[in-house]
Amino acid sequence: MTSWIDIAALDDVPQRGARMIKTTLGCVAVFRTAEDEVFALDNACPHKAGPLAEGIVHGKSVTCPLHNWVFSLETGEAQGADAGRVATYPARVEGGRILLDRTFLHARSAA
Repeated sequence: MTSWIDIAALDDVPQRGARMIKTTLGCVAVFRTAEDEVFALDNACPHKAGPLAEGIVHGKSVTCPLHNWVFSLETGEAQGADAGRVATYPARVEGGRILLDRTFLHARSAA
């Protein structure tokens, strides 16, 4: 059973931007595309722990601000020649609010 938690208003995250969201179960980077889709990923790039929430959002990808690694917001996979992956978490928008799946956050905090 999915247990969604309300973390922010959609308008709190700019289009083609991101925010670091602190929850009681840990911090995640929440991204918003130009089409108002939302995605949630671990914030740390696996290369040098760059803060992905400070990266550039383009299409359904984010570019790490430290070394330009590009990650899919949908899968967390590094694109191009870079090898690596960041964890993704189910996110959705309902009534103008961003919701995250508590079950996945719990699994993350236990790892």
